[in-house]
Amino acid sequence: MNIKLRLIVMNFLIFAVWGAYLCSLGIYLGRIGMGDYIGKFFAIQGIVSLFMPALMGIVADRWIPAQKLLGICHFLAAVFMSLAGYMGYKYGSAVSFEQLFPFYTLSVAFFMPTIALGNSVSYNALTRAGLDTVKNFPPIRVFGTVGFIVSMWIVNFTGYKNGFEQLFVSAAWGIVLALYSFTLPNCPVCKNVESKSFIDTLGLRAFSLFKDSRMCIFFIFSFLLGMCLQVTNGFATPFLDAFGQSPEYAEAFAVKNNVFLSSISQVSETLCILLIPFFLRKFGIKKVMLIAFAAWALRFFFLGAGNPTGFGLLLFILSMIVYGVAFDFFNISGSLFVDQNTNENIRSSAQGVFMMMTNGLGATVGSFCAQEVVNYYTLGRTEFAEIIAGWASAWYVFAAFALIVGILFAFLFKFDNAKQN
Repeated sequence: MNIKLRLIVMNFLIFAVWGAYLCSLGIYLGRIGMGDYIGKFFAIQGIVSLFMPALMGIVADRWIPAQKLLGICHFLAAVFMSLAGYMGYKYGSAVSFEQLFPFYTLSVAFFMPTIALGNSVSYNALTRAGLDTVKNFPPIRVFGTVGFIVSMWIVNFTGYKNGFEQLFVSAAWGIVLALYSFTLPNCPVCKNVESKSFIDTLGLRAFSLFKDSRMCIFFIFSFLLGMCLQVTNGFATPFLDAFGQSPEYAEAFAVKNNVFLSSISQVSETLCILLIPFFLRKFGIKKVMLIAFAAWALRFFFLGAGNPTGFGLLLFILSMIVYGVAFDFFNISGSLFVDQNTNENIRSSAQGVFMMMTNGLGATVGSFCAQEVVNYYTLGRTEFAEIIAGWASAWYVFAAFALIVGILFAFLFKFDNAKQN
C-alpha cells in the first residue's frame, strides 16, 4: 500500500477515536447531572498530557518503536473507555462521578500521547520516503479531521451524543487502530550505548529546548493558546443544548443537531489544513500563529453574539468556520515548526513536549478556568434570558483573553519568517 495512503488511514482512525466523544461528552454529562464536572473531565486530558506524551515520546525515542507504542496505547485506551461505557450502561442516569471518571481518566491517559506519536510516525515515514513533510503531511493529516467528523456524525444522528454509547463507539475505533498500528512502517529507536548522561539515557534532552529563548517563548505561548483548545470542546454543545429550554428555539435544527452543527468546525479544519504549506512558506510561523490567535478571538465572539435562528445562526456558523483556522494554524503549524527546529534523535520527545505545553498545561488550566468562568456567569440563574446572557458574557471573556495573548505574542516572539524553511 502507498505510504501516503497508509498514513491517511492511521490519521483517520486516531481522530475518529477522539471525535466519538470530545464534542458530545458535555451533553451526556449534563443529562446525567454532572454538568458541574465538565471542566474536570476536560481538564484531566490536560493533566495526563503534562507527562504522558513526553513520557511516551521518550519511550518511542529510546526503547519501543513509535508505531508499536501507538498500537499499545490505543488498545489500553479502548479497554478503559469500554469500562467507562459499561459504567454508564450499568447505572444509567444514576452513575456516579466516582464510577465513571477513573476509567475515563485512564483511557485518555493512554490516548493523549498518540497524537504526538502519530505525528512522529508520519514524519519518519515521509522523510524516509524522500518526501517533504511541510508539503505532504497536511494533506495526510486532513483525513484525521475527516475521521473526527465521521465519528461526530455517527453519534449525532444515532442519538448516541446524549448517552454512554458514544464511549463504546470510541473504544471500537481504538481497537481497529491498535491492530492496524502494528502494520505501519518501523520507526527506529535511538540507543546510544556510549552515552553516560542520565538525561540522555531517559531521553530528556528535548527539555533543553527551553534554554533557547526563541523556543522557550514559542512553548510559553503554545501553553497560553492551548488554554483555548478545550473550551469549545467542553462547553459549546452544552451551550447550544441550553437553547432547548426556550420554546422559541427548542425545535431549531441547530439545537436538535448541535453536534452536527459543531462538526462544521471540523469540515473547516479539513480545508484549512490544506492552506498551511502556502501560509507557512508565504508568511512564516509568527504570522501564522498570529492568525490563529485572531481566529480564536473571533470563534468565541461569534458564539457569544449568536443564537440558533436567523442572523444569530449565521454567527454560529461563522464561529464554526473560523475554528479551522484557529486550530490548524496553531496545532499543525506548531507541530511542523517543532519538527523543523529539533534534532532527529529528540523529535519524538520534542513533539511530546509540545503536546505537554498545549494539551497538557494549557488545556488543564484552560478547562478549570473556563469552568469557573461559566459557573460565575450561569450558575444560580433560572430565567432562560439570564442563562443565555451569562453564557454570552463567558464567551466574551474567552475572546478577550485570546486577543490580549495574541497582541503579546506579536511583540515578544522574534523569528525570521523568510528563513524558516
